[in-house]
Amino acid sequence: MKKIYVIDTNVLLHDPLAMFAFEENEVIIPSVVLEEIDSKKRLADEIGRNARFVSRELDRMRTSGHLHNGVALESGGILKVEMNHRRFVRVQESFGEMTNDNRILAVALNYHMEEQEKEESRPVILVSKDVLVRVKADVLGITAQDYLTDRISADSDQYNGHVTLRVHPSVIDEFYNQRSLNIAGLGTANRLLPNEFVILKDELGTSKSALLKVTPDGRRLEPLHLSNDPVWGITARNAQQRMALELLLNDEIPLVTLSGRAGTGKTLITLAAGLMKVEDEHKYKKLLIARPVVPMGKDIGYLPGEKEEKLRPWMQPIYDNLEFLFDTKKSGDLDKILMGLGSIQVEALTYIRGRSIPGQFIIIDEAQNLSKHEVKTIVSRVGENSKIVLLGDPEQIDHPYLDAQSNGLTYLVERFKEEGVSGHVTLEKGERSRLAQLAAERL
Repeated sequence: MKKIYVIDTNVLLHDPLAMFAFEENEVIIPSVVLEEIDSKKRLADEIGRNARFVSRELDRMRTSGHLHNGVALESGGILKVEMNHRRFVRVQESFGEMTNDNRILAVALNYHMEEQEKEESRPVILVSKDVLVRVKADVLGITAQDYLTDRISADSDQYNGHVTLRVHPSVIDEFYNQRSLNIAGLGTANRLLPNEFVILKDELGTSKSALLKVTPDGRRLEPLHLSNDPVWGITARNAQQRMALELLLNDEIPLVTLSGRAGTGKTLITLAAGLMKVEDEHKYKKLLIARPVVPMGKDIGYLPGEKEEKLRPWMQPIYDNLEFLFDTKKSGDLDKILMGLGSIQVEALTYIRGRSIPGQFIIIDEAQNLSKHEVKTIVSRVGENSKIVLLGDPEQIDHPYLDAQSNGLTYLVERFKEEGVSGHVTLEKGERSRLAQLAAERL
């Protein structure tokens, strides 16, 4: 049975292609949504770009017919702009003033009431990323859903880059003797992915174990190439950190993603690996470090000074880690070191759009605050002989339209997990302090 979907503004600002994602069903865009889209189109960020895209697409569809009468979509559905708010009195009785959200609810309620009067009524569903709008819809008796089209699988199914297998001790002995294992001979029901890490443990309960990595072609297991020697003074403190360093220092893997809670060491070990590759091995010409400018709390507004002075508060977590790695003692020492080296550049992601970045070790911190379109833009900037590393904690998202399943970092991990050019590890154990680990677990 075909359905009627009423789309909230935040869905289109989150994914401008959402209006085409409902197959053969009828898609309703309340007229107040156009007003909200219009108010956002002058913004210079991702929301502004999405608003402009939606505006252009609606204008293009006008050539096929009147939007208030409905325009046929390639999927077989119909797109309509609806101005009817006549059921607003009931919404106003429940929720008071005539806000834009309540106008959208009134349109959905109007369709719902009209369909209830028909013999063969179609389900009316309000689609919104605003939790309270969905709650209000439920109060009014309207079915409401989050926009789920661009979300990856549930938490339990998310790829974490490593797996533990219990095998007969003879299999572990075979690996140590031959320094390789055929995946087909393991008899595991789970498919192992390229560059995935495998921890073999003795099924009989002894302490015998081995840490291996799947080859890029996905056919064999091989030992880790790196010893546990310090990397710019940083030594891996757990198995996941050692896996991360294996990926970071492997020049044959140009895309690395690391996720994990605060304090697991993502940024520190990545900076250490980048410094080794750039300053010691000279594999890359420059170390480029960037992060999105998304505030955790209320925005502090415009900052005075030149670009470097404006960026300093946003990039301070990066500078804190660099101060630790360079073991600086006094204020200002790090700036002198960075000026002397000239090969380390700290930028806001705003300045990466449109660039081509060859021969560089690129670190994108706080990548969980990026949309899938922004991630595509960034990764597609990577030039020849460059390596890009994206870091983030999907549980700490400050972007208003993203969550743990729809952010760019999670999306990238899911899309590239079967590619031999990429590797991923989810860091699980906090190493910052016992207090930080408890805070991440309990708060």
